[in-house]
Amino acid sequence: MFRTVKNEFAQFIIEQLHHMPALRTRRMFGSVGLYCGEKFFGIISAGRVYFKTHEKNRVDYISAGMGPFRASDTQTLVNYYEVPPDIIENPDELSRWAGKSIQF
Repeated sequence: MFRTVKNEFAQFIIEQLHHMPALRTRRMFGSVGLYCGEKFFGIISAGRVYFKTHEKNRVDYISAGMGPFRASDTQTLVNYYEVPPDIIENPDELSRWAGKSIQF
């Protein structure tokens, strides 16, 4: 179930992820949380999207020059990395990267 998302970038990301089964969203602290069923796997914030990482997929983000999500000047979520723009533009790749984030 999708809650109403007024942010155009967030709407774009949701549309790009239309292949994801059980995709749902939830507003959180001015951002949008991405869920597959009950599993939280992503954050849309300030015109960027971040996916959950682990040892097996974090290198993909780092090698693309992407960094972790900074919730504030004092809080960095080191397990959530920004998704590269070229991946965002390709719905199949974006869904594949999201799938890797959901696995763990």
